Amino acid sequence: ESTGLQVVTLLSPYLRRLQLLPPPLSLTIKEEEKVEMAGPSGKKEKVDKAGPSGGKKKKDVKKETGLGLSVKKDENFGEWYSEVCKHEMIEYYDISGCYILRPWSMAIWEIMQTFFDAEIKKMKVKNCYFPLFVSPGVLEKEKDHIEGFAPEVAWVTKSGKSDLEVPIAIRPTSETVMYPYYSKWIRGHRDLPLKLNQWCNVVRWEFSNPTPFIRSREFLWQEGHTAFATKEEADKEVLEILELYRRIYEEYLAVPVVKGMKSENEKFAGGLYTTSVEAFIPNTGRGVQGATSHCLGQNFAKMFEINFENEKGETEMVWQNSWAYSTRTIGVMIMTHGDDKGLILPPKVASVQVVVIPVPYKDANTQGIFDACTATVAALSEAGIRAEEDLRDNYSPGWKYSNWEMKGVPLRIEIGPRDLENNQVRTVRRDNGVKEDIPRGSLVEHVKELLEKIQANMYEVAKQKREACVEEIKTWDEFIVALNKKKLILAPWCDEEEVERDVKARTKGETGAAKTLCSPFEQPELPEGTLCFASGKPAKKWTYWGRSY
Repeated sequence: ESTGLQVVTLLSPYLRRLQLLPPPLSLTIKEEEKVEMAGPSGKKEKVDKAGPSGGKKKKDVKKETGLGLSVKKDENFGEWYSEVCKHEMIEYYDISGCYILRPWSMAIWEIMQTFFDAEIKKMKVKNCYFPLFVSPGVLEKEKDHIEGFAPEVAWVTKSGKSDLEVPIAIRPTSETVMYPYYSKWIRGHRDLPLKLNQWCNVVRWEFSNPTPFIRSREFLWQEGHTAFATKEEADKEVLEILELYRRIYEEYLAVPVVKGMKSENEKFAGGLYTTSVEAFIPNTGRGVQGATSHCLGQNFAKMFEINFENEKGETEMVWQNSWAYSTRTIGVMIMTHGDDKGLILPPKVASVQVVVIPVPYKDANTQGIFDACTATVAALSEAGIRAEEDLRDNYSPGWKYSNWEMKGVPLRIEIGPRDLENNQVRTVRRDNGVKEDIPRGSLVEHVKELLEKIQANMYEVAKQKREACVEEIKTWDEFIVALNKKKLILAPWCDEEEVERDVKARTKGETGAAKTLCSPFEQPELPEGTLCFASGKPAKKWTYWGRSY
């Protein structure tokens, strides 16, 4: 047919088992070369066929120098997010659900890593590295834990062409990898506390709407695993780590988060309790679990026999914590700040905070302008500002503006003949587009001030958008209305697991079910006699509800 070709193959089920094809979709290759796939919004959306598979490009592909996004953030969030990510942040890999992190995104991860690593070392946490592989016997030792991760565990079953006698799991997380050795290393109270962290990758072989940074089969993270003599020490560390995660989001990524406690249904499998920082994406009306800090209690200590002799010569079990944040942080940042021009990077995590672009007119002193750009970058770099000049002569200034705007560089400096004559530069902010002419004599001080203002403004704008989405409700009918309006719902709850499961069942639909996000530590007043919005039983706390990634 002239309008399309229906693709059907008997090999599809076999190829899917080999993970060479995604789950079945209504696949029709049209003239515009687009297919349906699940996007970040949770709905099926039209995306370029060249996306995850890296296949053919659209027939109406733009010219080599073409720039700009083809969709608006408010009109098609899923495709918008995919386009923004593909602009030097990630590259799609030939295994679905896996992504290449390009230098532009890897630099953001390294900046966060530098901050967090220094902070946990102040807490006497030491870095280590454990193997990627897990034996089945060890993995299955903690029943609740493995049941929570079982659907996501990837297994190595072959070596060359030979079947392995015993399959080997690839870590989805490292509790069961590390704790047999904690049992070996901890003997007495002088061996405590034991505080270890590792920067590594983990694999969770799922396929529910793979989304760059947000949900992938392999991702980078840090995971801390600590053991203490007392619960008080463990409780204290849980909150100290959670505060560091808040700082990563709010102080570095300029993303507002809520600190709170996860419900029993949503807590870490096998743990005592889980705390988290929760973000919210207004465009999709979805919450995002930003990072977690778990108190594992003594459950794993019991399973792995992690005991110590106390000062009285008595045998006790240790109290344990685990805590982690991942490259998901980058996805949350993109979703929160990006606009119809592309990325907007907070200055604290931008690998290039300032780009300097020459604007030579016809018959202008081009070399003088170029020299001024180089000198400007040198002055900024010497002051500790991450700056680069773009002296490429095969692109126009306008093209460069668009290119660096799409990459999200916080501040652009333009230098043209008039600026050279007046010994000034022009600054253009990425967050709000405000332009300003400043004398070169006070350049460094002014740029530092501007970057601080940009960082603060990005956080305030994001916070205002998030707060505009919060809706406090009291009844089930109000809950459903707010959910359909993509709100972050704050509701009185009886704190019963069965009630949460019932809410999930009653709200299950094409865009996913609603669930608890967290019960905030900063609780609003709960008047006496307040009833649970879902069960009508006496409410015990205020809890955030919504759909989530």
